Amino acid sequence: MSQAPVHVFHDELSRLDGVATATAIRNGDLSATEVIAAAIARAEIVDPVLAAVVTRDFERALQRAGLSVKGPFGGVPTFIKDNEDVEGLPTRQGSAALASAPAVRRTAPVVAQMLDMGLVCLGKSSLPEFGFIPAGEFPDDTAPTRNPWNPDHTAGGSSSGSAALVASGVVPVAHGVDGGGSIRLPAACCGLVGLKPSRGRLVSSPDAKFLPVDILGEGLLTRTVRDTAMYLFEAERRYANPKLPLVGLVQNGTDRQLRIGLVAESPNGRPIDAPTSTALADAAALLESLGHSVEPVTLPGLEEFEADFKHYWAALAFAVSIAGPQLYGKAFDKSQLSDLTLGLARMFKQNWRRSPGAIRRLRASTKIQDQTYRSFDLVMSPVANSVAPSIGQLSMKLPFEELFPRVEDWVGFTPLANATGEPSISLPLGHDDSTNLPVGVMFTSAVGSDRLLLELALDLETASPFRLLA
Repeated sequence: MSQAPVHVFHDELSRLDGVATATAIRNGDLSATEVIAAAIARAEIVDPVLAAVVTRDFERALQRAGLSVKGPFGGVPTFIKDNEDVEGLPTRQGSAALASAPAVRRTAPVVAQMLDMGLVCLGKSSLPEFGFIPAGEFPDDTAPTRNPWNPDHTAGGSSSGSAALVASGVVPVAHGVDGGGSIRLPAACCGLVGLKPSRGRLVSSPDAKFLPVDILGEGLLTRTVRDTAMYLFEAERRYANPKLPLVGLVQNGTDRQLRIGLVAESPNGRPIDAPTSTALADAAALLESLGHSVEPVTLPGLEEFEADFKHYWAALAFAVSIAGPQLYGKAFDKSQLSDLTLGLARMFKQNWRRSPGAIRRLRASTKIQDQTYRSFDLVMSPVANSVAPSIGQLSMKLPFEELFPRVEDWVGFTPLANATGEPSISLPLGHDDSTNLPVGVMFTSAVGSDRLLLELALDLETASPFRLLA
């Protein structure tokens, strides 16, 4: 595989973000049909290499484009991660166990909300089996989802396909779900903006009601902060959680001098690579040049967090392995589950007595981390321990005993915000020239303070404009 980037940024249309695309359609400078047809053509160009699209819905997308498309993202093309339902399409969760899943009859609430904003679904994007690993790799001959910046490397995961399609210029925004970093990790790998909102900020996935600790955050992968901000604003107009302060439309940066805690060492104790350390240091210097203070901080209450979250991760896989037909329908074929999922299930069974304590501690993590925000406005850290791993490093063809420690080595920073419910955003503030891979820096703040993250993100984007593939 060549290391040459894979992208379709060859014209002005492909470079427009979602807000600009919708504005051009409303103003009559572009037609929705023209925009959707161009996005389909771009998908056909890059997908043979990136393997990011798992279900095409191109014909219906063109039909929808021909109608009067209204809403703030009216006529803007997108893809939905294949773990949420879209009426008329199968939901296969990235798993061969659901290879024969039929088309569903109803659209998931979060997707319905996106479509109500005018976004036009072109199909489903790839993810690894049930989102259980942070790389778009598979246990069979299914092609891995590759990184547009360097196809020798993964696009990250589990929102793998969505990240690859946005980063390569196919669509300006795409759907993601973050259960342990699954929006932020691919955003970091692919040079994108990836926000996991506060728990309860947006309409929940139907799966959330089954979770003892709701770790899921719905959102978008975007190339600009304003697309993320507009999406959050419009989502909040359709559903506003009365327990959280309103975000509103964020169009300007912050006028506050912020005190920012710097976490430079991974909570899991694994080493950080040089490009990631450099990106973090450069981001800290940029923040100080903008008038903010950056001070090292040690997060409290993490003594058992890694073991607890790993146990919870394993518990979810165990639930899939024993209740697949109840969760996903009669098409579920347990015999086709990967060794990763079965390995996680085995790990849970070996240590199931840990469950009550782990759940209790994970639920208490929000109050523990609130201590940090008595001294700091937010916390910055790497998103992952290194740049995007090479294809094969996190291959699901590897034995579980070899694969899972590799996953643990790479993912250390993101899961905490899933347990606490804090908003957390990845921004493309670094770049490794030796591999031509982006490096993400993560910012996390107290539950409900999504607006502060977006305001700071706007300031950083202005001060250090994010790269596009070229």
